[in-house]
Amino acid sequence: MSAGTLGSMGRGTTPAGRMAALARAEVTLLGRSKGTLFAAMFVPLALPFSMRSAAEEMDLKEAGLSIGTVVLPAALGVSLLFAVYTTLVGVFVARREELVLKRLRTGELRDVEILTGSALPAVVTGVVQSAVLAVGCAVLLDVAPPRAAHYVVAGYLLGVVMCAALAAVTASWSRSTESAQVTTMPFILLSLTGSGLVVPLEVMPDRLASVCEVLPLTSVITLLRGGWNGSLTAGEALTALVTALAWTAAAVFAVRRWFRWEPRR
Repeated sequence: MSAGTLGSMGRGTTPAGRMAALARAEVTLLGRSKGTLFAAMFVPLALPFSMRSAAEEMDLKEAGLSIGTVVLPAALGVSLLFAVYTTLVGVFVARREELVLKRLRTGELRDVEILTGSALPAVVTGVVQSAVLAVGCAVLLDVAPPRAAHYVVAGYLLGVVMCAALAAVTASWSRSTESAQVTTMPFILLSLTGSGLVVPLEVMPDRLASVCEVLPLTSVITLLRGGWNGSLTAGEALTALVTALAWTAAAVFAVRRWFRWEPRR
């Protein structure tokens, strides 16, 4: 990121203007990272096809589910994992190791503006991708519109903020862009196997499902799936919302407390 670009960010008169300038610069840098761009754009589009094959092997009718109501929320969850979480871990680590974050802090930009501006391109990519996936799955799998759209919207927005905050936390533990590929794996694997993306909690053994309910992304998938098929009660929705808010708040606290702005020496 050039000195001229950094200077133009500092001359922004409002927080929104400064974050927009940073986001524009980040779009340019993201476009140069072919591996990150591929993972963000194409992996979430491909995984739903494999999830459909797995869903066809499950006894979903007994759980009150269909292939569509399993695959569609899972596709949105995968987009959050790869387009938002994984991408942002790489972005935060790369900018820290390049000393970009350190230089940005010497200007007008506040810490929250730096993180938000850096995250905006990945977040917008994830939102657009999720919209495409939702429409595509709805058409191809004959899924009706969501019965409780407010739960779907709340769950997705919480998922975006949670994944962005958890990405910043994970970046704090990653020493390099290469190690970031390893430090992201625990959250990705836990979410894929235990948060209801591949195997819905409704078809898991009760004891295992009760353990998986406390995983970060589980509450998001619960709101997405339950909001889409209208199966959530008010109590279940409140529990999922409180759980998602608790994980998000914990992640934001961890970022404020432990996020690293400079490389380890």
